[in-house]
Amino acid sequence: MSIGSFLTRRRGGASWHFTDVLAWIWLVSGLILMFGPVIWLGLSSFKTRAALSEFPPTLLPYETRMVEVEGHDEPLPLYRVTTEDGEERLMVQVRRIGTMAQMADPEHPEETVRVPLQAREPVRELQLATENYTEPFERLNFLRFFYNSVFVTVVATIITLIVNSMAAFALSKYEFKGRAAVLAVILATLMVPLSVIIIPLFSVINGLNLFNSLWGVVLPTVATPTGVFLLRQYMLTIPDELLEAARMDNASEWKIYWRIVLPLAMPAIAVLAIFSVMWRWNDFLWPLIVLSDRELYTIQVGLNSFQGELNVQWQYVLAMTVVSMLPVVVIFAFLQRFITTGIASTGIK
Repeated sequence: MSIGSFLTRRRGGASWHFTDVLAWIWLVSGLILMFGPVIWLGLSSFKTRAALSEFPPTLLPYETRMVEVEGHDEPLPLYRVTTEDGEERLMVQVRRIGTMAQMADPEHPEETVRVPLQAREPVRELQLATENYTEPFERLNFLRFFYNSVFVTVVATIITLIVNSMAAFALSKYEFKGRAAVLAVILATLMVPLSVIIIPLFSVINGLNLFNSLWGVVLPTVATPTGVFLLRQYMLTIPDELLEAARMDNASEWKIYWRIVLPLAMPAIAVLAIFSVMWRWNDFLWPLIVLSDRELYTIQVGLNSFQGELNVQWQYVLAMTVVSMLPVVVIFAFLQRFITTGIASTGIK
C-alpha cells in the first residue's frame, strides 16, 4: 500500500465518516504542537537581531530591502510611502527624527521630504542571516564549546555503558546475599533529585582536584540507576543455560560478559546509549557549577554566555540552539529502531 492511499483511507469507504474527521483533526493538531516550535526555531535562527524584535513577529526571515544611493556610503532601507494624495512611491529613508522620517527618491536623493512613520511600509524580501551561524564559530569560540560537549558526551556514555552493564550483569545473573537490598538501594536513588546532592557532590569533586575540569563533569554521572535497572531487566531474558554451557567450556566470567551477554543485550544498550547522549549533551546545571574557565564550557553553558545583564544576543542563541540539536537528532535517527525493541523486552522473562 502506498503512503498516499494509506493517508487517504476512510472508515466510511468512499464517504467521510465523522471519526475520520476527528482522527485528522487530532493528528494534524498533534503534528503542529510537536513540530511547530521546532520549525519556528529553525526559521527564526536565520533572522537578524532587528527582525527578531519586530511585533507582530513573522514566520519567515524577512528583511527590509537595502539599496545603494548616490552620495551615501551605506545602503539605505527602501520603503513604500503613501503620499497625501494617495499615491504610492518607493523611497529610501535617509534618517528618522522622532515620529517623522526623512525620505528621498533613490534616483534623486538630493530632494528629501518629511513623512510620518505610519505613512510608510518597508519593502521586505526573504533574506537568510547566515552570519548567525558563522560568527559564533569564528569570533565567539563556539567550536571549542562544541568539542567539549562531544568529549563529555562520548566519554561519559562509554563509561556509563560499561559500568551499568557490569552492575546489571551481576544483579541479574549472580545469586548472592543482599542482592535484592542492593537493587532496592539503587532504585531508591531514582527519587533523589540532583539539587539535593549538589553540595556533597561538589565537595567530593573539589577534594579530588577535579573542579574546573571536564572529568569533573564526566565522572559523577556515569553510574545511573535508570541504566542499571533497564539493562538488568533485559539481561533477565537471557537464558541462564546459555551461560552455564559457556562455563562448562571453561569460559571465564569476563568472556561470558563480553562475548555472550553484551551482544545479546545490544538493543537495551542502544536504548541506554540514546538516553545517555541526551542526558549529557543537554546537561546544564552540573557543568555550570563545575566549570569556571570559559575554554572548558560545554555547549549548553556556552549558550548561556550569550546572555548578558542587559543584552541578550538572541540571533546567536537561536542559531546555536539549532546546532546543538543536530547531533542528538542524528543519533536518535540511527538508533531509534532499538528503542521499541529494547524497552518492550525489558519486562519479558
